[in-house]
Amino acid sequence: MGHGKGHGADMDDARAWDKRLAWAYGLIANDPAERAAALDHLASARRRTEEAQHRFNETLRMLQGQGVMYPYEDPALRSANEEYLWARSHSLPSGMWDRGHGEDLAEWPGLPYALLFLEWEARYPEEWTRHAKAWGTKEGLIRDLATDAVGQDPVARTKLIDLVEIVVRRAYRCKDREYVRIARVVDGDPLRVRLEGARRSENPWAQLHAGYVLWILDRPEVPNSRHVWRTWLADARQ
Repeated sequence: MGHGKGHGADMDDARAWDKRLAWAYGLIANDPAERAAALDHLASARRRTEEAQHRFNETLRMLQGQGVMYPYEDPALRSANEEYLWARSHSLPSGMWDRGHGEDLAEWPGLPYALLFLEWEARYPEEWTRHAKAWGTKEGLIRDLATDAVGQDPVARTKLIDLVEIVVRRAYRCKDREYVRIARVVDGDPLRVRLEGARRSENPWAQLHAGYVLWILDRPEVPNSRHVWRTWLADARQ
């Protein structure tokens, strides 16, 4: 992926991401035992994050109670904040929250983990909902990934096409409509062959969702709004 082309500091950043979150690949494993182990790791990481946040809040309240005028400059609070940020970066979904605005996502070393987080939601939605439900993070990542730069990365493009197919073949879940943005970025024969297969399948959800995505791909000027979807759906069911 993007970071694989870099060197020096870029590779150091990629290694840092792997050190923090490589365990998360177990969340999308086919083996239930491997997924269970990753879920246990996630539960521990989330617990550490919550404990660190609690210590930060308690430190802040203590300093404010002591009348400290600038508590955020106090070494104790700075230390508590660093501990919280460290714990947060080792967990999900919070590990996805610290990307700098304006950063080139195609070169972002966290890109594989953004894709992993979305793949987890797509392949194992019940486990995702039970252990790391974050609709805003899902929506934000999809929108951030819907760029030509990411879509031109061969590895990312393949993963994004997979995600669009998985999503159109299932019952609608919150923020799934955002995947139309991805479909528009990775539009081409590989995607359309998958969508046609879904549209011609016996799965009624796949027929509707794939049909709509194909329809809107042919109309780049049409907004992917709730109104457009409902109008298309009413026509399709006549």
